[in-house]
Amino acid sequence: MGASAAHGQYGRTYRTHGKWWPLVAITLGNFMLLIDVTIVNTALPRISTGLGASFASLQWVMDIYALALAALLMVAGSAADLFGRRRLYVAGLALFALASLACGLAPGAGVLIAARAVQGIGAAAMFATNTPLLMAAYQGRDRGVAFGVWGGTSGAAAAVGPVLGGLLTEYLNWRAIFLVNLPLTALAVYLTVRHIRESHGDLPRPRTNSAGETPWARIDWPGAASFTVSAGALTYGLMRGGERGWTEGGTLASLAGAGVALLAFVIVERRAPRPLLDLRLLRRPSFAALMAAALLMQAAAFPYLTFVGLWAQDVLGLSPVQAGLAGLPLALTSLLVGALGGRSLQRLAPQLPVGIGLLLVGAGALLHAVLLGDGAGWATLIPGLAVSGLGVGAAMPVLVSAALGAAPPQRAGMASGAVNTFRQLGFVFGIAVLGTVFADALHELTPGAPPAAVRAAYVSGLAHITAVSGVVAVAAGVLVLAVVRRGSEREAGAAAAETGAASVGAGAGAGV
Repeated sequence: MGASAAHGQYGRTYRTHGKWWPLVAITLGNFMLLIDVTIVNTALPRISTGLGASFASLQWVMDIYALALAALLMVAGSAADLFGRRRLYVAGLALFALASLACGLAPGAGVLIAARAVQGIGAAAMFATNTPLLMAAYQGRDRGVAFGVWGGTSGAAAAVGPVLGGLLTEYLNWRAIFLVNLPLTALAVYLTVRHIRESHGDLPRPRTNSAGETPWARIDWPGAASFTVSAGALTYGLMRGGERGWTEGGTLASLAGAGVALLAFVIVERRAPRPLLDLRLLRRPSFAALMAAALLMQAAAFPYLTFVGLWAQDVLGLSPVQAGLAGLPLALTSLLVGALGGRSLQRLAPQLPVGIGLLLVGAGALLHAVLLGDGAGWATLIPGLAVSGLGVGAAMPVLVSAALGAAPPQRAGMASGAVNTFRQLGFVFGIAVLGTVFADALHELTPGAPPAAVRAAYVSGLAHITAVSGVVAVAAGVLVLAVVRRGSEREAGAAAAETGAASVGAGAGAGV
């Protein structure tokens, strides 16, 4: 394709050697941030050995990244609209790269956890901007192609993450799973600066508005702070409760602090002129039920795979690569359903693919609980993972578009941010709750326990957490089938027009 030139907002000229370079830049960043949710899974045993990390520390290595991503996703979207999507995307890439370097050089678990939190902040800036940047870069048929590619790579991240993590861990070092981000982020920054024009939420913003407010003052910082404190305190309280007891002072203080911060968030959002989340949306039964479905599906479908990875390596003796491959049935069946049935699923009343999908996720998890026994191997997981993958593939692509259809058209952006935030929170809370249940099963093990006792404890823990996951997913499916109803054609059509094909891509990132 021939070279062309486009003028940016400040008069700079951006050369575009081929119209698909913006797609490459955005997809590369999106792939990295999504893959880093799960790439750690198969490296956890090596991280534990290398840093002397406790089980609770390993939970935080997984959770803190998703927690920072979830807590800051909505405020990152607001900042991108005000200061520029391209500018925030590049800043997110740079922060993600620096944090990845810190993760790769971490001398201890504390530094690794802190660096993972900073990684999550960078990921929030990247995740909040990649869809708007694609919307600004492409129109018409090209937009559909762009979102199809973006969505496909998002879904692939779920499958590739554990396998890539296993390959890097086994043949290089667990630190390589973070250091590999450095050349990729450098490439993404170069392509973004060279080929993507700046865009804002609407017309370019002046330094101050008619009320004398600077752009920084137009972001709901009190709402962002109270939401972050509430989610973080709740996560910490859940993990601490499993480790030290539910009546221990620190546990009670954390859970109480989470409740107070949540109450503060509600008060702030009701009074804020530009809230992160318009709480009136939650008065709509369909929207509220879909937010619950987003949280509960993510909590039920994916977090237990982290503990499956520990079992596969610590008990079955599989290599990191083999442990990563063990979870492929879920990812592959999910991608297959999404690719072959995506258009047909979007034509159905949303409660059907989402509700039935959740029931399938629950059935798959409950299959694990039934089939797992002392003699179980990784092949025991295949039927349950395949069934759960069918459910994920049916529900995820429809979930975002259904949430958009359940919200007023002028709140489509907020609805999209909210459903992705609830999805990430589901992963965070799933790791915390299931980790507590799993740790309880291992609590009686003593150093030097015989292999039979270790195997029995691990299998018991997996049976318990998959049973919890199954019950949660089934309950969520029943809720969706009972409450969610198709929005008016006007609302759904307007929301779809405003977000283009974004719902396809957002739903395709099944594992994250």
